[in-house]
Formats: sequence, structure tokens, C-alpha cells
Amino acid sequence: MYRSYLKLIRFVALRLTPIRRKLLTRVMFNIMRKAMPAMSQTEREALEAGDTWWDAELFTGNPDWKKLQDQPAPRLTDEEQAFIDGPVETLCAMLDDWDITYKRRDLPVEVWDFIKQNKFCGIIIPKHYGGLEFGEFAHSEIVMKIASRSTSAAVTVMVPNSLGPAKLLLAYGSEQQKDHYLPRLATGTEIPAFALTGPDAGSDAGAMPDTGILCYAEFAGKNQLGIRLNWEKRYITLGPVATVLGLAFKLYDPEHLLGDNEQLGITVALIPTDTAGVSIGKRHFPLDSAFQNGPNWGKDVFIPIDWVIGGVDQVGQGWKMLMQCLATGRAISLPALSVGAGKFVCRNSGGYSRVRKQFNLPIGAFEGIEEVLARMAGTTYLMDAARQITCAALDDGYKPSVISAIIKYQLTEGMRRIV
Repeated sequence: MYRSYLKLIRFVALRLTPIRRKLLTRVMFNIMRKAMPAMSQTEREALEAGDTWWDAELFTGNPDWKKLQDQPAPRLTDEEQAFIDGPVETLCAMLDDWDITYKRRDLPVEVWDFIKQNKFCGIIIPKHYGGLEFGEFAHSEIVMKIASRSTSAAVTVMVPNSLGPAKLLLAYGSEQQKDHYLPRLATGTEIPAFALTGPDAGSDAGAMPDTGILCYAEFAGKNQLGIRLNWEKRYITLGPVATVLGLAFKLYDPEHLLGDNEQLGITVALIPTDTAGVSIGKRHFPLDSAFQNGPNWGKDVFIPIDWVIGGVDQVGQGWKMLMQCLATGRAISLPALSVGAGKFVCRNSGGYSRVRKQFNLPIGAFEGIEEVLARMAGTTYLMDAARQITCAALDDGYKPSVISAIIKYQLTEGMRRIV
């Protein structure tokens, strides 16, 4: 009887919020806080980047589902639809993925030329800089359609329009930088690559060993304030063919040329690949894919301070810049590619299951095959719905960093399961 009363008291006590917080929650919180490492500044900035959308409703405990249902479906403008029906359709007809992947190990010259001439690299760039200035849904639709024909071609189009020089320039670049680079990026005169990932640190910017030292040096016939850079990067998409690198590095000011602080933080600069000291390595072939990917490094490369994106005002703001821009880019690129691949696999697997016969029946009539095909189709439908609703939020001006991270992971994982 005593034990029963004791259990009842414990049950009632834990049902009372003030008592539960004091006896259980606070104790467990302190234990877990000691067990977990302290949050770094880069982690904090990553968590604080972007904003929330309808996903904030989930944390209220009583989400407003009508608010989600009332969200209008994303739509293409007439100009965007015409581009998909015209240049995108033509590009897809030019792509032979077997030839690209196993024979050429690259896109044909005529495909590269078509991509540049039709401004596929300028989807996100405003028209007054020579770009297409399409919405995020159109951007996603274009990448998805190309991915249904060739993953390598889709990656080639997707990277210049994702996190990289163009997006960073639009958000943080000086007017001089925008006027110089954006028209050239839109037409493919400049091929961009974003150099963040390293051999050891991966994409963890806080752990990268790449450094820049503020100093004065002779450049273009003048003694200028600039940065002496040393870096080594790997797995940089479009790196082997890039003409300009968006380089992330840690900047130091040991001589206090800009102030009292010696550790200025992560900084991003634009560096033409023909700059003295820049080296482009041999290509990688990740999973035998034919899109351009490879290492690069720099040894005692001096650049003027004006080459920092945004100039001296954006020194040390690189990680914040990357996190703010990433909330949009990661919600479009890989999710669109994953849905395109999923639709391609469903179409071909479903078609094959109708023409391939066993025991005088199409194999698609067998329950074991039906089950797998249904799972593939259902997963692809779910992925496409997630892609579209997220694009609707982006076109409404939101930058939902949590949702973008979730669909990037879930849709790429969904593609893996489908394949």
C-alpha cells in the first residue's frame, strides 16, 4: 500500500509543471549541458540565419493547418514558361547522358555554348545586369527538367545560380563589383566556382586552415592594402573550368592595419583564376559523374582589399553572408535535382515493368514489383510536393533556413531510396 501511495505522489508531482521543472527538467538540463560541447560562433550564426515560415506553427503545439492550405500554389510567368518550353526543351534534346558520362566525361562544346548563349548561368541575375531574373519556382523547374535528362548538365546549370559569386554579389557586393561581374556571369563569360570545402575540414568553415594576412604590397604598379592568401580546397564544382573563384578564408590583421582586432574572421573574396599564385588541380570524378569538379590552391597570392565581396565593410562577415544566402540556395538546387531524378527513375522503371514479361505477364502485374513501384511513385510525389510548397515560400520572400535544410536532406535521401 505504501509503495502504491508513493507511486501516486510521484505521478501527481511530475504532472505539476513547477515541480517537474525543479525536480526533473532542470537536473536533466544541467547534466546534458555539461555533456554537450559549447556552441561555436559559426554554429550560432548558422542557427540564426534566415527566418521562419509556416514551420513556426509546428512549435506552437497547435499549428494552423488552414494557413498552410491557403498558401497559393507556385506559378510560372508566361516568360518563364516560354523559356522552359523553348531553350530548356532544346537543351534537353541536346543531352545524351551516356555520351556525356562514359565517353566525353564532359558536356559537348555545343552544349556549353548553348548554356552560355541562353543565359542558363544567369537565372537569378536581374535583367538590368543581363540576366533572366526568374523566380525561385522557375529556377527549380528548370533544374528539375534538366536533371531528368542529365545530372551532370543539371549540376552545371545549378551551381552558378546557387550559393556562389552571383548570389553573394547580389546581396553584399559593391556597386562596382556588381557592374563588373554580374553581366559577365549572366552570359557565361565568367564561369564561377565557390571554394569553401577543404581536404580536412570539409565545409566546416570554422575549422578550415586557409588564411589571409592583411598587408601592403605592390599590385598593378601601386603599393596597396591587400591580403596575402594561402589555401587548399577540394571537391569544388566547376573549379577546373572556373575563371573566378569565390574564396572563403580566415582573415588576420597582425599589424593592426584595420583596427585593434587581429582575428577578423571568415571572409569571402572574388579571385580571378589567372591571378599569380593560383593553381587549378586535376579533376575529380565523384561517382563517375561528368560535371566539372576538382581541387585548387593558392600560394602567397596577393589580392587588393577591394576584391573582398562588399569591400572592406564586409571583412570578417563571410560566414554570416554564406549562411544568409544558403537558406535559399539549398532549398532549390539539390531538391530540384532529386525530384528530377526521381521522376526519371519512375518513368523508366514503370515503362520497363510494362514491356518486360515473365510467365506471359508484364512484371508490373506482380505484387512484389507493384509494391516497389508504388513506393517509388509515392515518394516522388511527396518530394515534389515538398519542393513546390518550399518554392512558394521562397517566392513570397521568406528564407526558411530550417525547412531548406530539411528538404535538402530528405529529398536527396528520398532520391537515394528511389534509385
